[in-house]
Amino acid sequence: MISEETKQKSQRNGECIINRLLGDLIERIFLRLPVSNLLRCVGVCKQWHKIIRDPLFVASHLQVAPNCALLFFPQESISGMSYPADAIMIDESWAQSSCAVPVIGPDDFLCGSYNGLLCLYTKTSTIKIANLATGEYLHLEKPVKNVSGDHFLFYSFGCHPLTKQYKITHFLGDCVEGLPRAHKNKRFSVIQVYTLGDEKWREIRTPEALSLNCVKTFGAINIDGLMYWLTEDIGASWQHAVMTFDLNDESFARIELPASVPEDCADGGTRQYWVGEIDGELCIATAQTHRDRPREIFGKLQIWTLDNKAEQRWIHKYSISPDYIPGPNLVHGDKIILQRCDCNLYSYELLGDNSNANLCKMAKLLDFCPRKPGNMQSYICVKSLVRLDVYKKAGIVRRSKQREGWELKKWEVWRQELSKTEKMWSDTYQDEHDRTAFAHRSGRAINALLPHILDGEI
Repeated sequence: MISEETKQKSQRNGECIINRLLGDLIERIFLRLPVSNLLRCVGVCKQWHKIIRDPLFVASHLQVAPNCALLFFPQESISGMSYPADAIMIDESWAQSSCAVPVIGPDDFLCGSYNGLLCLYTKTSTIKIANLATGEYLHLEKPVKNVSGDHFLFYSFGCHPLTKQYKITHFLGDCVEGLPRAHKNKRFSVIQVYTLGDEKWREIRTPEALSLNCVKTFGAINIDGLMYWLTEDIGASWQHAVMTFDLNDESFARIELPASVPEDCADGGTRQYWVGEIDGELCIATAQTHRDRPREIFGKLQIWTLDNKAEQRWIHKYSISPDYIPGPNLVHGDKIILQRCDCNLYSYELLGDNSNANLCKMAKLLDFCPRKPGNMQSYICVKSLVRLDVYKKAGIVRRSKQREGWELKKWEVWRQELSKTEKMWSDTYQDEHDRTAFAHRSGRAINALLPHILDGEI
């Protein structure tokens, strides 16, 4: 058996050999390693710690990190049972990650994801920014406290590729005379902006009063430093237009939707629209929803992508027939993720030309039962080493990790349900065991009596 002293000597010799390697060679090796492996290296060597924490290395590693699909399930109540918020990672090989996402609390709502950072809306007075790989997180005070009708869709999160500044935006509802400012109002004229590292929120006025209901219904998305959302425009072809907000110069612009108007089905319900992203491009998805089931798509889902922003030219990308499609990231690589009414989540390869794409090579990803269809978000995400401690300033508090506590609280309801199910199985098994034992006893008694019956003694 190898002694502990021999093990320690072997480890020291190995470290000495590695430490004699050139620094740039070590960096090249580290760039190929996933974040989980790099984090294990932090406590081994001070030199390694410096490499991993260096901003230039963090940026370089982020460029080569593989994309994953982050599937987020918000907190919901089903048949009287409360299910906590949860998230699942699907890696680049389309395998479900066995790693938990501990930075998401049971009551959190996901507002956005960028460079491995998540923006989470909490039911308290804070917005949480968290790195899902490192477990580091910050709490930021909301710009307005105790606002009636506040909603996670009024918040968005992004980063401008030139300035590298991370910004949170908040759509603030207009005041109604005689009433306090509240998000139940239908319009907004101010976007509140917070830059990570600053000490306070700032207010940017919009060119005109815009629809707050559209934001709550259709959401907003950040792509390459631009935030996009839909607003009402009765005179436009789709009676909607796209508004943009540049995170760099904080200016607004307007983009008209395609000239051709989608046809409505006679038996369908209302037509819905969604803003999303496909391969780094803005897309608009539209479909009629079912009259009796407003979350369910009726007929085909039409997807258009913005081909040229300057000329405001759109192309018809896909026409497909899903039951539900989670967003805002609709396509992951060459596949699209779709929810079906059977409570299963599938990936499909998109084959064929744009507008006549076929869903081929179906693969089941997971069973999301008892979660409700149409209530899931899908983001493209990476596991990164982006640090949050550099943004610690007044108004932001960096707290210690509470993975164990979160996990206990997060899964408490499900564990109780599992305990009830296990008890039901145990009771059923005991009942079947008792019935089988009774049948065996009865059988033995009948076998014992049968000869006497045949002989006419009974």
